[in-house]
Amino acid sequence: MTDATPPYLATGPRGMTLRAFHRVPEHTRFEDAQVGYALLAVWHRGRVLLVHERERGCWELPGGGIEPDETPREAAARELREETGQLIAPAELRFAGFTKTGVGVEQRLLYGALFVGEVTEVRPFEPNTEISAIHWRAPGEPLPPYGQEQTVDTYLVARCGPPS
Repeated sequence: MTDATPPYLATGPRGMTLRAFHRVPEHTRFEDAQVGYALLAVWHRGRVLLVHERERGCWELPGGGIEPDETPREAAARELREETGQLIAPAELRFAGFTKTGVGVEQRLLYGALFVGEVTEVRPFEPNTEISAIHWRAPGEPLPPYGQEQTVDTYLVARCGPPS
């Protein structure tokens, strides 16, 4: 399914477009596309966690696909643990809203659930097959000198801010 009507809220590398950001209840479902992924804006001492995703070569928020047997909230906590080794219980995450994105050349529509959380203790990171590095980024700070910035995620971080 496509929806190619600009302007977009944000665009990113590899053709990603942010069509909308919906601040609606967490259990909302949409008629035009499924909720297929979860993202996390995880904070520690005023810095947000970014991951360097190997395949895309981008600095982005941790997150990923939702398994058939889990909620978006559970998927967010699982993806954070798998990608970065950081731990946050699903109940400790604050739901921030749903992204509506167009992905790929065909601009296939997909919704993502965005959560915000905070860690008090940073756990060690081990590079894995998906994530080569992590970076705790302060607002306005430049990224490490390799990889592209996923500007859609940067836009979302600015919209949802740190945990309150």
